[in-house]
Amino acid sequence: MNSQSIGIFDSGIGGTSIWREITSLLPCENTIYLADSKNAPYGEKSKEKIIEFSIKNTELLLEKECKLIVVACNTATTNAIETLRNKYNVPFIGIEPAIKPAALQTQTNSIGILATKGTLSSSLFSETSEKFTSNIKVIEREGKGIVKLIENGNLHSDKMTSLLQKYLNPMIEEDIDCLVLGCTHYPYLIPQIQKIIGDSVKIIDSGLAVAKQTNAILEKYQLRNLTANRGSLSVAEVKHQFYINTNKEVLKSILSDVTSSFYVDELEF
Repeated sequence: MNSQSIGIFDSGIGGTSIWREITSLLPCENTIYLADSKNAPYGEKSKEKIIEFSIKNTELLLEKECKLIVVACNTATTNAIETLRNKYNVPFIGIEPAIKPAALQTQTNSIGILATKGTLSSSLFSETSEKFTSNIKVIEREGKGIVKLIENGNLHSDKMTSLLQKYLNPMIEEDIDCLVLGCTHYPYLIPQIQKIIGDSVKIIDSGLAVAKQTNAILEKYQLRNLTANRGSLSVAEVKHQFYINTNKEVLKSILSDVTSSFYVDELEF
């Protein structure tokens, strides 16, 4: 079982930012990634729909015999992961906005959170925010339209620049010194975001924390790829499979700098 893949799903291509962190930390683990771009963004869907999509993705990954599933989507985690954990007998790792580290690191007692509507309106987000930001000003902004632009291959468009300025400038006016990225699509925007908010604002995302948690769960449940641990599997032999239910060219484009071997295909799901 240990040579089976880590399953990862997101409402599109954004969760590849999490995939990058996981494979960087765990280079000898096989992975299968599902990009549910047909239904992106989840952040604008009802909780019932988000749970429905999350169940569909999970069952496909289980059909492909994944040993562990990473919900590489803030909205799916905050709305559906409890349901998934109750329904399936497989370890799940979720992702939610890194509010705690931002609250601990702020010097101005003012932090910004850029996320989807589905994440910001979830009960899990509210509970986490209340727990760690009682004495801190929190400026929340829904990044409406950002995910669609990324999914359509318009990462560096004028429209993207305009949206980012619209959402981030009010945060700068509120003297934030930490900006939490609450969507796995957003790390691909970090260079553009930094140009707008300046070097004095620290950008915080959850990618590395998710990778470390994945590592911990593999260890806890003895799910490591033992073939790799014995030294008989090279990184070149590791399999990374990506499936998307829309045109695969955008997904291939976002992975164009990846040097490890991977396979991308279109799949109806």
